Amino acid sequence: MSGDESGFFDTRRAADYLGLSHRTLDGYRVSGNGPAFHRFGNRVRYRRSDLDAWAVKRRATTTAEADRLGAR
Repeated sequence: MSGDESGFFDTRRAADYLGLSHRTLDGYRVSGNGPAFHRFGNRVRYRRSDLDAWAVKRRATTTAEADRLGAR
């Protein structure tokens, strides 16, 4: 259940998809600044559509805008 064949990514696969380290994605999840996720028991999983939606919300065209979004 760790790949996209099930519709869900585990944290490492989701982080790879976003170009982040898994520790960065973990930190975003803990702080509430990351993409939506699902918890199945003690397993955290992400849907590709939630990763894409989160990335779109963090899109910026200037560094000032990126600072405002917290994207840097």
